Amino acid sequence: QVQLVESGGGLVQAGGSLRLSCAASGSIFSINLMGWYRQAPGKQRELVATITSGSSTNYADSVKGRFTISRDNAKNTAALQMNSLKPEDTGVYYCNADILRRGSFNYVNYWGQGTQVTVSS
Repeated sequence: QVQLVESGGGLVQAGGSLRLSCAASGSIFSINLMGWYRQAPGKQRELVATITSGSSTNYADSVKGRFTISRDNAKNTAALQMNSLKPEDTGVYYCNADILRRGSFNYVNYWGQGTQVTVSS
């Protein structure tokens, strides 16, 4: 079984910083694309940032210059450093990854359970 577990969410004032972590565990052969998504109350889940196994990154326009995604391929982890947080960054943040399990032939997309980020004004 493969799991993605997020950590690092919490309550922070506007202008502050938080660092989210995502750890993939289980019978993993390799991980392709990893990403962070978020969902605000009453809104659809949206892309925040993605990173390839070669560390190419992509960001939503709303977080460019404030958020940084990174990963450690050896440890099967990803992180999202969030600076200059705004109230509109509030939401549940989900880790997402395309994972190839040992003994399998196809990558499967997995989601973490989410971690709450609340930015107060």
